[in-house]
Amino acid sequence: MKTLFAAYRVTDLDRSLRFYAALGYVELGRVEVGDGSRLVILKFPGEPAASLELVHRPADGRVDVGSGIDHLAIQVDTLTVTLKTLAEASMEPEPVQYPGGPHGPKTSWLTDPDGYRIELVEWPFGHPEGITAADFS
Repeated sequence: MKTLFAAYRVTDLDRSLRFYAALGYVELGRVEVGDGSRLVILKFPGEPAASLELVHRPADGRVDVGSGIDHLAIQVDTLTVTLKTLAEASMEPEPVQYPGGPHGPKTSWLTDPDGYRIELVEWPFGHPEGITAADFS
């Protein structure tokens, strides 16, 4: 088994699509569910398959993120370049943090239009992609 993707319910599909496009996501496909509800499947250009689904159900009203979902983590090649690109798209990422100390990963936080938190992560040179068991030994 493997995780296919995360799915976020969104209030304004067009606004959310602009936000996630500015992050670098591209649309893989759409599904019209009925009653005006739509699912939009997204991925990053280098990914072989979907990694995020935006669920738009207008009849359900405005999204209340609540306290159940903490955040979505996105690996970036170069955090400095990513933050510059986001600023040019009128987005406001938070300052760079070093949660593992000066030789660990660099992170920055961003909030989407519905209040979902996104952690942008740049691994130190030589670190494998993603988090592995080696990160805990």
